[in-house]
Amino acid sequence: MEKANVNVLVLGDVVGDPGRKALFLSLPRLIKKHSVEFVLANGENAAGGFGITGAIASNFYAYGVDCITTGNHIWRNKEVFKIIDSDPKLIRPANYPNGTPGRGWTVIEKGGVKCAVLNLQCRVFMEPLDCPFRTARRELSHMRKLTNIIVVDLHGEATSEKMAMGWHLDGMVSAVVGTHTHVQTADERILPGRTAYITDVGMTGPFDSIIGMQKEPALKKFLTLLPSKFSVAERDIRINGVVIELERASGRAVRIERIDERISEAEGM
Repeated sequence: MEKANVNVLVLGDVVGDPGRKALFLSLPRLIKKHSVEFVLANGENAAGGFGITGAIASNFYAYGVDCITTGNHIWRNKEVFKIIDSDPKLIRPANYPNGTPGRGWTVIEKGGVKCAVLNLQCRVFMEPLDCPFRTARRELSHMRKLTNIIVVDLHGEATSEKMAMGWHLDGMVSAVVGTHTHVQTADERILPGRTAYITDVGMTGPFDSIIGMQKEPALKKFLTLLPSKFSVAERDIRINGVVIELERASGRAVRIERIDERISEAEGM
């Protein structure tokens, strides 16, 4: 019997080897536990904390990820240029200028259900890309012809800008989910137009850290203002994310639930 609703799992920025191991160990269990149809994960920090490679993307898909979103760090590993034009499930922010490699949105189909994913990047305290608000409206005019289930990964620093986008797209998309800060926020809700919203889903990776990086180099940079080489931390591995329940036909949000799970040493971490 066909389910009335569809569950989408959105995972916070996957950081380095610890984040990838967390996916390998826990993603199948989370999919089963929450009856998930679609899994989205931000992978811009998956390769040693900066960028992503073809091999890592392939592993993500093998673990159960259906679409990989990214952000401003996508270009930090040159390997991405070998795959970003040919991999339809790996996307970058749609508001990069014309001529930038890759695509800003995609549509994933499973079991006769289509889920569209739009990637956008904010501008406050970040690169001066094209306007994400106008870009969203432009791209949605095409996406809504294909499916009513549309999830937006909004990659940005400023809470106010992310909230503004939530209200801007309320009733037009299924969910607006923030990434980039690696800090999970406690403001998940369903907006009046039945769009699910959270300012940031958090991080999948090491929490004995400063946003995934070893503490000492980060502290040195703040204390001395000198350049410091960052490396991915290794301890207190957790998975952050949200499960969003959507009406199959309308794409409207029914429920949004935060996930914050620690991976125990017994599980192999």
